[in-house]
Amino acid sequence: MFVMDEAERKGEKPVNQAAQKFELDTTDLDRHMGKPIEQARMIEPLHNNDIRRWVQSVHYPNRIHYDSEYAAQSRWTRLVAPQSFAIICDDGNGAGPASVGRIPESHLLFGGDEWWFFGPRIFGGDHVVVDRIPFDYVVKETKFAGPTCFQRGDNHYLNDRGERIATQRATTLRYSAAAGRAMAEKAIAAASEEPQWTDEQIEALEDRKFQWIKMLHDLGHGKRYWDDVNVGDKLPERVIGPHSLVTLTTEYRAQIQNTWGAMRRRTDLDILALGYVKEMAGKEMDGEMEKVNPELTDGAYIGPSRGHLSNRWARFIGMPRAYGYGISIGAWIIDYFAGWAGEWGMVLHVNSLYRSPSLTGDISIMNGTILGKEIDKQGRKLVRVDCAITNQLGATIATATGEAELPGR
Repeated sequence: MFVMDEAERKGEKPVNQAAQKFELDTTDLDRHMGKPIEQARMIEPLHNNDIRRWVQSVHYPNRIHYDSEYAAQSRWTRLVAPQSFAIICDDGNGAGPASVGRIPESHLLFGGDEWWFFGPRIFGGDHVVVDRIPFDYVVKETKFAGPTCFQRGDNHYLNDRGERIATQRATTLRYSAAAGRAMAEKAIAAASEEPQWTDEQIEALEDRKFQWIKMLHDLGHGKRYWDDVNVGDKLPERVIGPHSLVTLTTEYRAQIQNTWGAMRRRTDLDILALGYVKEMAGKEMDGEMEKVNPELTDGAYIGPSRGHLSNRWARFIGMPRAYGYGISIGAWIIDYFAGWAGEWGMVLHVNSLYRSPSLTGDISIMNGTILGKEIDKQGRKLVRVDCAITNQLGATIATATGEAELPGR
């Protein structure tokens, strides 16, 4: 099963010898670096229901993002999208510029992303565009798939007024699908069955979940003052799950790109030409095929994304069972920091590393700590925070650090 720690990311981890028979051909990548790819464009401006659907799918019950009457009393006087929403204004979850070039017989996982937010927020009626440029890549040996290409690309999100909303530097992991299966054979067999939760355990989980929701209610339209928080303070625990095919499908369907006709599709995208194995290629996101038979372009059914929603295809690429989306993990982290910072705070920067997908049947548990406080050269009152996501067994799903601005007294 795909699990990677920080040492392994730096190439410091011993590699399973079984991986050495697999090779990764990245010779096609160099010609793409630094060259912009086609811009992502939505067909119509955003609707408030796009925002509501998103926060519902990623389990973020902050009323300012879905309750019109409540939002009318806020500093924005209307519904506002969460900062995590920018990601679904793209047609590839930010992975487009981090997946250029052909790597034969490969598969891709989202490995993490780094975000910088510049101030403008997203509202219903906005039309967001994304400029995308491949950044760099490096090949490292890993335990889970042998030679693995860590590829990065930049996504610049702008509104129709020309304002910069955010920049995302996405990281993908591209590896031999055969190596992933070979390396994970024992893990797949051991973890193929979902954990079972009793009614009493589910009820206890709902109580734990509500503690974080109650934090949102308690802060309301108020301010979390920089002066009142201290280094070492713990952020409230946030629990999400148990994950299931139903919850994963809900997350998938909330992404604008996955609605037929919602995006102006790229004309330069050929998934088979990227080197994906035949069984995981198909016509996903193909604009011409969408006009003929859109079901063939729907990643829930055919193509690279179906591994998320099918135990069979998850195992085909080295996962023990259906697994969650990197886009959702990234959103959970941004929302975790933003929900705590409150309406008058703002997340400025987040750097997230994804070490293992969230599997069906598991829960995801988020915990964070205030690492530091400072006033920067611009006079902004900042807190530095971290976050770790673990499952019910204590295995690490993701880690992140971030900076948020809070109001002062």
